[in-house]
Amino acid sequence: MAALATLAGGACDPVRLTDLGQLLKVIGTFLGLSLFSVGGGNTLLTEYHHLSVEEFCWLTPNQFNDLYALAEAAPGPSSMLVGLLGMAAAWREGPLWALLSAVAAEAAILLPSTLLVVVVCLSWNRFSHSPWRVAFERAMGPITLGILLAVGVRILRLSDTNAVGLLISLSVCALVLRTRLSPLWLMAVAALLGGLGLIHR
Repeated sequence: MAALATLAGGACDPVRLTDLGQLLKVIGTFLGLSLFSVGGGNTLLTEYHHLSVEEFCWLTPNQFNDLYALAEAAPGPSSMLVGLLGMAAAWREGPLWALLSAVAAEAAILLPSTLLVVVVCLSWNRFSHSPWRVAFERAMGPITLGILLAVGVRILRLSDTNAVGLLISLSVCALVLRTRLSPLWLMAVAALLGGLGLIHR
C-alpha cells in the first residue's frame, strides 16, 4: 500500500481521474493503442512512457521504470504494465477507483488486439499458399525486431543515468546473447546488488 501511495508524487501536475469522463479518456487511449501492439505489449513501451510520464504526468520516470520492472518480473504477459499504469493514474482518487481504472485500462489494451487475432486466426489457413501471406509474414519479422530494438534503446536511456548502470546493462546484454544463462539469474544478481546499495539510479 505504501509503495503504491508514492505514485502520487509526479514530476508535474497530474491529470486527475475524478470523473467518468477522464476515465473514459484513459480507456479510449489504450483502446487506440491496442491494435498497434505488433510483436507484443513491449512494442508500445515508448508510448506508455510518453502518456504516463510526459502527457498525463501520472508518474515520474523512476516510478515508471519501477512499474515496468515489476510487470516484467511478475509471471504473465508484458501488458500487465498497463494495469499498473491505470492503477497509478487513479491512485490519488482512492484504492477502489484505482482498481477500476486498472481493470479498465487492462481490458482496453487486451480486448481489441485479442479479438483481431481470433478473427485473423480463423481465416489465416485459407491463405496458406497465397504469396501475400508469405510476403506479410516475412515483412513483419524485421518490423517487429526493429520496434523491439528501439524499445530496448529507450529502456536503456531511461534506466541508466550513470556509467556503472550502462556498463551493467551492456554486460547483461552480452551474457544473454552469448551464453545460455537464464535471465532470471541476472535479475537476481542485479536485485542483490541493488538491495546491498552497490548500484542505484
